[in-house]
Amino acid sequence: MSRLRFIALTTALLCAFGTADARPGGGASLGSRGSHTWSAPPRTSITPGWSRPMDRSMTPAPSPNTFGAPNPAFNTPRPTVTPPLSNYGARPSFASRHPFMTGLAGGFLGAGLFGMLSGHGFFGGFGGGTSFFGFLLQALLLGWLIMFLIRRFSKTTRTAPNTTAFTSSSNSGPYTPTNDDYTAFQQLLLDVQSAWSAQNMRALSNRTTPEMAGYFNEQLSELASRGARNIVSNVQFQRGDLSEAWRENGLTYATVAMRYSLTDVTTDSFGNVIDGSSTELQTVTELWTFVRADGRGNWILSAIQQGG
Repeated sequence: MSRLRFIALTTALLCAFGTADARPGGGASLGSRGSHTWSAPPRTSITPGWSRPMDRSMTPAPSPNTFGAPNPAFNTPRPTVTPPLSNYGARPSFASRHPFMTGLAGGFLGAGLFGMLSGHGFFGGFGGGTSFFGFLLQALLLGWLIMFLIRRFSKTTRTAPNTTAFTSSSNSGPYTPTNDDYTAFQQLLLDVQSAWSAQNMRALSNRTTPEMAGYFNEQLSELASRGARNIVSNVQFQRGDLSEAWRENGLTYATVAMRYSLTDVTTDSFGNVIDGSSTELQTVTELWTFVRADGRGNWILSAIQQGG
C-alpha cells in the first residue's frame, strides 16, 4: 500500500469515527461533584440556559423507582421528625435528674417500712432512739440531710457544661472563593490544556482527580490507537463566573463557568491535519469543578460539564 493511499485511508477512518471536540473531555460532561454530581449547577451569566448532565461519573446516579418516576428519596427534603409536645419545655423528673437521691430516699423509706412491718414503728427500722424525742431528732436529721443533698445535686446540674449544643459539623456548608482561588482556577485551565497537548499523563494526574485522569488517559489512548493526536493551543481565558462552592466531608468544591478560546486541531501520525484548524479560534463554554482538601492542599480538577 502506497504512503499516499495509507494516509487517505487513515484520514477517512478518523473522519468516520469523528474527532470534533477532541480537546480535554472531548466535549462531554465527565467527573464527579460530590453530593452535587447529579444536580444541575446553578445558572450563571455565562451559562444562563442549561448545563449538560454528567455523561460519565464514578458517583452512582439516583435510580428511579419501580414506576420509572424519580426516586423520592433523592432531591427531596427530609421530613422533620417532631418530638412529642410534652418534651418541649418540660423539665425532667427529679428521679431522672437525681437517680442517686431517689435511691437514697428509697432506702430510707424501705427502712421505715421494715420498721413498721417488724412492729417497731416507722422509725424503728433505723435503730437508735425509742422515745418520741428520739424519733423527732432522727426525722429532723433525715430532713436536713435530704435537703442538703438536693441542693448539692441541683447546683451540680446547673453548672454542668452543655456538651450537646455543638454537635453539628463545622466543615460543611457554602464556601466563598478568594482571589487566590480564582487565580488557581484560571491557571489550572491553562495547565490542563498544555499537559493534554503534550500527552503528559503525569502532569495531568497531578492536576486532576484519579477519575478525571482516567478519562483523559482513555481519550488519549483511543486517539493513539487510531494514529491520531489532538493539539490545543492559543488558549485564552476570557471570562469566569462562580456557579456554586461548598464544603462537604472534609473537601471543598467550586464549580466555575469558564469561557475561553483556543485552536483545536487533530493530526494523523504524519502531522497531517484531519480535523479542526490550526488558525481558526473556537470559543468554548464549560463548567469546571475543582476540589481540594478542606482548608489545605492545592485545587485539582474533578469534573467538566458542557454549558449552554
